[in-house]
Amino acid sequence: EIPHWINVLYLNKGEMITTNRPQDIPQKAYRVIYQNILKFFPNILYSKILKGKKYDLEFAAIHGFRDEILNSPLKSSKKIVWIHNDLRKTQFHHYTDDEIRKFFGFDKIMVISEHIQKDFENLAKDDDEKNRIVRIYNPLDTNEIIQKSAISNQQSAISNMPTFVSVGTVFPQKGFDRLLRVHKKLLEEGFKHKVIIVGDGYDFENIKKLKTELGVDETAKMIGFTDNPYPYFKEADFYVLSSRYEGFPTVLFEAITLKKKIIATDVSGVREMLIDGKLGLIVDNSEEGIYHGMKKALKNPESFDGFSEKLMGYEMPFNLKNSVNAMMKIIDEL
Repeated sequence: EIPHWINVLYLNKGEMITTNRPQDIPQKAYRVIYQNILKFFPNILYSKILKGKKYDLEFAAIHGFRDEILNSPLKSSKKIVWIHNDLRKTQFHHYTDDEIRKFFGFDKIMVISEHIQKDFENLAKDDDEKNRIVRIYNPLDTNEIIQKSAISNQQSAISNMPTFVSVGTVFPQKGFDRLLRVHKKLLEEGFKHKVIIVGDGYDFENIKKLKTELGVDETAKMIGFTDNPYPYFKEADFYVLSSRYEGFPTVLFEAITLKKKIIATDVSGVREMLIDGKLGLIVDNSEEGIYHGMKKALKNPESFDGFSEKLMGYEMPFNLKNSVNAMMKIIDEL
């Protein structure tokens, strides 16, 4: 929750639109045009919305705000960006070396995984640029996750069949289409199980339609958005990360916190988080890889017992307090 003493200004009124419903298209179009105007004419933002105030620090919480911050008329401010994705594999824009190098215009480049850190370090021209790169994990309140997982689930999906859960924003990056096709294939082979997808996004209706086309409406459930997905983690037997690409999938740390048996595609951050496969099964980043992982879970569930044993004694390498302290240190030293 945002403390009352922090002033929040919104560029757009209303809730975030994550779907492609026809009735939302005019508002989405307006928002895109409006934000592009502010992007190319940042003085409008600073003079009309921010009322000409001076700021010591400007923080781009996602890579998509790179140009807005770097084009800021506040030349004396310190500037920080936080990279959450592998920029070479993002859905709408595969960044070239030259475009990634533009991020070195920031005073600090925060990245969330070793893979992304190495990519930036390889593009750094000198030690000064290398020193701008710092790895900071997403803050994660493990105590809150555990407490929320114990809350009674109003849409309980408990089943007497093995259940796989996957949580995330519903768009192509997350690979929910691959997950559903694998689900269908395993059912056809006689492996009874359920799949639960928790989350919303612009691809929600397409994935829902695919679920119906595959004829798996009875065994695959799409929950939609919830501010507390953790009871679904707790109820499921396995957590599946079916992503095509990631930066550092924090959802895996949530699954680790709740001691779930994990199957994850080999995307950025996964080997680092699962300690090269000691805490969960890492599979090839393909539909075939997901298939083999889920089939192994259904055919030989005891093969996951070793992961469970290691998870029981595993302590997170970071927590909310440590991550926040690391960020505060960066800000104080600028």
